[in-house]
Amino acid sequence: MTSAERQTEPQPADPEAQPEKAAATPVSGLLALLVRIERAGNKLPHPFWLFGILSVVLALASWALSAAGASALNPASGKTVTVLNLVSGDGLRMMIGDAVTNYATFPPLGTILVVMLGVAVADRSGLLPAMLRAAVARVPARWLTFTLAFTAMVAHVAGDAAYVVLVPLGALAFRAVGRSPVLGAVVAFVSVSAGYDASPLVTPTDAILAGLTTAAAQTVDPDYVVSPLSNYFFSIGSSVILAVVVTVLTEKVLARRVEAMPEEPEPTPESIAPAADTLTLTPEERRGLRHAGRALLAYAAVLVAAMIPTTSPLRGDGGSIVQSPLLTGIAVVLAVAFLLVGAVYGRAVGTVRTGRDIPDLMAQGLREMAPILVLFFAISQFLAYFKWTGVGEVMAIRGADLLKSAGVTGPVAFLGILLVCTVINLLVTSGSAQWALVGPVFVPMFMLLDIPPEVTQAVYRIADSCTNAATPMSAYFVMTLGIVQRYRRSAGIGTLMSLTLPLCLTMLAAWTLLFYAWWALGIPLGPGVAVR
Repeated sequence: MTSAERQTEPQPADPEAQPEKAAATPVSGLLALLVRIERAGNKLPHPFWLFGILSVVLALASWALSAAGASALNPASGKTVTVLNLVSGDGLRMMIGDAVTNYATFPPLGTILVVMLGVAVADRSGLLPAMLRAAVARVPARWLTFTLAFTAMVAHVAGDAAYVVLVPLGALAFRAVGRSPVLGAVVAFVSVSAGYDASPLVTPTDAILAGLTTAAAQTVDPDYVVSPLSNYFFSIGSSVILAVVVTVLTEKVLARRVEAMPEEPEPTPESIAPAADTLTLTPEERRGLRHAGRALLAYAAVLVAAMIPTTSPLRGDGGSIVQSPLLTGIAVVLAVAFLLVGAVYGRAVGTVRTGRDIPDLMAQGLREMAPILVLFFAISQFLAYFKWTGVGEVMAIRGADLLKSAGVTGPVAFLGILLVCTVINLLVTSGSAQWALVGPVFVPMFMLLDIPPEVTQAVYRIADSCTNAATPMSAYFVMTLGIVQRYRRSAGIGTLMSLTLPLCLTMLAAWTLLFYAWWALGIPLGPGVAVR
């Protein structure tokens, strides 16, 4: 799941979370603006219905534009694109007759389901939670902030489970070394949330974004395919830089801010459940992690050995590694990797006893995918209508022509995407929903400006992530507030925002500068992906 699907999930309940009380406190300035954004966002319908409403709006727009004879010349194909009326006999036949096909062929659907089959085994066997606990359990105090922040970047592979596991563990880890647990919870939350689209590993988010970007790019080039690895190099670099930014700002600014807060009575052990020994791994868990690590190394060694011969079937045309089935079919490779290490770990700790347990764990994981599968149905229909009517293509061509005539270059256009998507992200916290909304316009528009889809997607990653931790519309913002209140009873929405907002804005600035440096130097965004 992405930051994405946070709005489709039930909101975590916490009896100690008291956002209503905090919201009643007089606020001003930026905090007051955020409160107003929260109230406006709460009035938005569920993303499923949002795309239903947008489909109706699209139908009316297509009717008006078709009646006006709206069209545009596609410079890529040399053909004239004319807007078709969705409110017509042909439109009605398409909506009914192609509904199942639209859903079944929706690019992200198959990829994310295949990846999650493996991730479910790794998660349900206990491997992923154990890895996160092991990462912060015995770290020296002076390295704890960076380790926690970078572990959060790695934890993105676990989807929304990263919040549930890492935020309370962050608080416990900081408390164990004599530091403020509030600070630990904030570091973990912001690193997971505001850095959601950056990771040193390939994550389910990569698969979802790649599928949506592919669908958008194919309105200009029907054969264009965006791989889940298309931003991998940039994602690795981003995860390291963001972890450093979080560390520096936490140590130089936020630590002093927390220390300056009025003292409160120490929380009772009962109020900070889970117990403090949550960080401790059992001998079985440590053995399981060792076995899982060896299994992963063996799996990687087999793949590398299989690709060494230039005539290997795992290479692409002409012996290409970039176009090899291992990269074009990365979803299967990842699914097998997660399944293998999850099964090995589960066997060692007893969570996997027989072969029957593996399909059961897969089924449990896919049940958690139900909200995103429902959302994907609405998105797939909307995008199919968007493509059939030609509205998106005409908008993209006209927009590209306007930018060209105004002399707008790549750097300026990138800022436009960042601004638009950052503002939308405060209201539409579903990452896949937002990209499904703006991607079909931005991706083809920028392709006509000779900017590859992978570059546009990389810019979107920044805008989709950094403000996640600053909006109370996120269910995990409320969850984190509840954890913070275990250690500081007086904390409210304003308290948490005052700690997350500086990190969010600094990460946004640093990540944007990193992208511009990456783009200016022409560093590939991923395997075989030129930045321009």
